[in-house]
Order: sequence, then structure tokens, then C-alpha cells
Amino acid sequence: MSRNALVYDRWFQFADQDRDGRVTGKDAVIFFEKSELSREVLFKVWEMSNQNKQGYLDRLGFHKAMDIIALAQLGYDVTKENYAMVLERDGGFPLPTMLGFNEEGMPDGSVPFDEFMGPNAGNSSQFMAPATFTTAESVGAAGTSSWKKMIPGVKGSAGKESNARKPVPAKICTSITDGLKAIYFQKVKPIEEAFKFANFFSPFLTESDFDAKPSILLLGQYSTGKTTFIKSLLGRDYPGSHIGPEPTTDRFVVVYYGMDERRVPGNTLAVQKDLPYQGLQGFGTGFLSRLEGAQCPARLLEEVTIIDTPGVLSGEKQRVERNYNFVEISEWFATRSDLIFLLFDPAKLDISDEFKAVITSLRLHSDKVRVVLNKSDQIDQQQLMRVYGALMWSLGKVFKSPEVCKVYVGSFNSEAPIREDVNPYGKALFEAEHKELLNALYECPQRSCDRKINEFVKRVRACKIHMLVIGHMRNKMPSMFGASKAQAKLMETLPDIFLQVQREHHLPIGDFPDPARFKEILQAFDLLSFPKVTSAMIKQIDDVIGNDIPNLVKQFDNPW
Repeated sequence: MSRNALVYDRWFQFADQDRDGRVTGKDAVIFFEKSELSREVLFKVWEMSNQNKQGYLDRLGFHKAMDIIALAQLGYDVTKENYAMVLERDGGFPLPTMLGFNEEGMPDGSVPFDEFMGPNAGNSSQFMAPATFTTAESVGAAGTSSWKKMIPGVKGSAGKESNARKPVPAKICTSITDGLKAIYFQKVKPIEEAFKFANFFSPFLTESDFDAKPSILLLGQYSTGKTTFIKSLLGRDYPGSHIGPEPTTDRFVVVYYGMDERRVPGNTLAVQKDLPYQGLQGFGTGFLSRLEGAQCPARLLEEVTIIDTPGVLSGEKQRVERNYNFVEISEWFATRSDLIFLLFDPAKLDISDEFKAVITSLRLHSDKVRVVLNKSDQIDQQQLMRVYGALMWSLGKVFKSPEVCKVYVGSFNSEAPIREDVNPYGKALFEAEHKELLNALYECPQRSCDRKINEFVKRVRACKIHMLVIGHMRNKMPSMFGASKAQAKLMETLPDIFLQVQREHHLPIGDFPDPARFKEILQAFDLLSFPKVTSAMIKQIDDVIGNDIPNLVKQFDNPW
């Protein structure tokens, strides 16, 4: 905590004009200009203090911003290196000089206390004009009204349609996360509900999905060092962890932050509304009995959540006798993860059929996948070169993509030092790789907001394609007789229907779902039960992608 914390807390109350516990860009423009620093410097101050890219500063973020302002007033360039250097050298920063405050941080009396934030507000807010959003006509209290009332242009909608763009009120939207929630519950979810999108893609999003911490997913065959890897990151064991050469982790374990060390059963974990795992209830009790939460007060867990998984076994018998679909659950976690680590052991490079299916399911998340060749200090330099080549060959046949995944080579075991007897030249390489992996891990909180936007856009695009495909098939159905035969015939020509929709609406063919899986799920539904797609529905989805999300990002971008 900063040594000026008490003064900064007082200033935080001044800067936070609407008393919501957040200093937004508009608030910051008004208050930070009292430092009399240039806009170029204040631009850097905001960038360094708003590391999570949420579009606002909380109390600790505001404290850091004040320290960075003090750094600039000392004559240093605003860089991370200078910030760390002064902090280490002096143990803190002097109180920055702010116009209108005395040396003790109190108002100097030149401005009435109750009007303190008023005089400069009109001159400083020009950089933060509110962004505009297209809004659905009728919104229920929880964003779950019937689709007829929520989608403009559909019979039964309340009120007249309006093309006017209305800004989202600041009290509703004070961060990018709040804005995404408003867009989803008001405009996207009603369409998802109408076209049963959750059955085809993934369960409906909840508020906890938007508020969740960044998560790290570990996947790999048994005894590749996944649990040991987590231990090296946390600097300790998590409750219920067990390490050994045999398959030791027999369940999915969500390792998250909590002051008390305890294990939480899967059924309990899946019903907690403050955690983003309610969607796992759809996989049934058979899976929830193999899900567990592990709560512990490790520092890293204040920023991220880690998902440990059972080792993927190579036998068909183990796969058949499972009470849950390992591939589908891995894909569910992958969709919600910020980083996915695939761990390999140099002694076990074979990729089983189930592990191949898991890797294939990560096709849409290849930008998040990182490969870790663990226990690399157990083989000599020549063997390491051959193992690395064999691993690349195997992965190339599975990923089927020209892009190369980032591969880390090392030994991630905090209790055992890197062996130098087998490969005396490898220690420097392993240490450099270890450092680079940790840097990627520590960047997760800073990139979490960007990842949420990215995943949200992916979901909206998938929803649009799903709606257009269902709508195209719905229009081909007879209104009275022969519906079942017509639906069966349409099912057989699904790839051709995808191609027709793609050409008609100029969509990327790579964004379309797998025809076989789509057909399998669609067989359980009657096409006539879906609503007809209207131009208003398409416009609503297009507005989300083309207007709402860009305006939201712009609204909470750097105010300078």
C-alpha cells in the first residue's frame, strides 16, 4: 500500500463524482488535470494504472495513478522501469502536487468545498463524449423478457420502433464489463432463447461469466506434471492435490482464491451465483461428482483461477466407462479460459485418440493454446532436439493449421532444481523459458478484458450464423402437410444449406459449425417451432457487432 494512502483515499472521494467506487475516464480527466501535466504524460499515466483495461480505476488503481503522477513530477519518463526503480530505491513516492490542494492533501480554500469539482468540469469533459448504443425496445428487469417483446420488428413487440441511438446511462454502464452485460441481456440473449442457440453452442451466459477472473486451463495425458506445474506457480500445494507417477488427479479441480483452505464439492460449486460454473449443471450429476473446488489464499489466485484436469488416458475402456463426455467438458472450460496449457512429457509423446479429440475441439481457441514440454531436464541435449522435433511433427498432424503454437521447454518443478548432470548446457535455456512462461501468465489479468470482448464477438457471430441457418431452413418448410419429410430432406442437404447461407449473406465459411454435430442436435427440434427471421432481427445482431461493441470500447478507451 502507498505511504500516501490516506490522502489518496480522500482524493479518490473527490475524483469519484458519482460515488460508485470507480474513477472513470471522465472523472480522471477532471481530476488528473490538476497535476498540470501534459496530455501526453497523462495518457501514459492512464495506460499504466488501467492495466486491466476495464475503463475505470478502482481504489488501488487510483493510488497507483497518483504515484505515477508523482513520478512524472519528479522529472522521470513515465515507464514501468522508472516506476519500479524509484519504488525500490525510495520505498515510495512523494505526495504529488495537485492544483487546489495544500501540502497535506486538503483543499486549500480557494474553491468552496461543496463545489470543488465544479469549475473545471465543463472545460475538461470534451474528450469523453458518451458513446451511443442501439437499444432494444422493451427490456425486462433481468433482461429475460419473451423474444417477441425484445426483438424489434416482431409482432407483439411493445411500442413503436425507433431508429434513434440512445446512450446507455452511466449508472448502468460504468465499465466495459457492465456494457457487455447490458448488450447481451438486452439484445443478444432474447435471440439466443428464440432460436435455442444454447443447445447448439454453449449455455446462456450469466452475470458471473462476465465478472469472472481470468482462468488458466491445464490439459495433458497422465503424469505429465500438471499438478506439479500448479504447485510451482502457487508456491504451495492446493487442498486435495496429490502428486505421483500414476494417474493421480481423478477429477476436474477449480483452484481459486479464498482465505480459508477448503475443498468444495462439485454440486455446491455449480450452484454458487458468484462463480461462473452454473453452466456445468447441464452435464449432469455424473460429471459434478467428478468436479471439485479447491480454495486457498495463494497470491496468484487473487488474479487468476486455475483449472486442473484428470490426465487423459489412452485406453478405450476408460473413455467408455466415464459418466461424462471429457471432450465436451474440456471444450466448455476452454471457451471460458484465457490461456490453455497442453503439457507433454518427453517420455510419453504419443497422443491418444481422446487427447487428439480434445486438441481438435480447441480449434476455435488456437490463439489461447500454449504447449509445454515439461521435464526436459531429464534428457540430454541431442535427445531434447529429437523429442522437440517429434512433438512438432505429432502436433502438426493434430492441429492441421499452418500457424505455429508457442512452445515452452523446461522443467516446472519448484522443489527439484534443474538437473545439470544430464544436459549441462540446458539450464540457461530452461530458466529463460520459465521466465517467459511466467510473463505470459502474469499478463492474463491485463488482457482479460480484451479476451472477454473477443469471446463475446465470437459468440455473437456464431449466434448470427445459427439464426440465419435456422431461418433459411424454416422458410423451406411447408406450412401444413409433409413437414416431417421436408425437415428430413433438409437435414440431408445441410452442407449445401450452409453454402447457400454463406453466399447470400457474405459470411466466412470458417465461422460455420460442424454440419454433422449441427444435424445431430437439430434432429431433436421441430423447425416450425422456431420464429421466422426478420430484417429487424438481423439488424439488431449487426448493430451489436458493428455499433454497440465498438462504441463501448471507444467510451472506455484512454480519455487522453
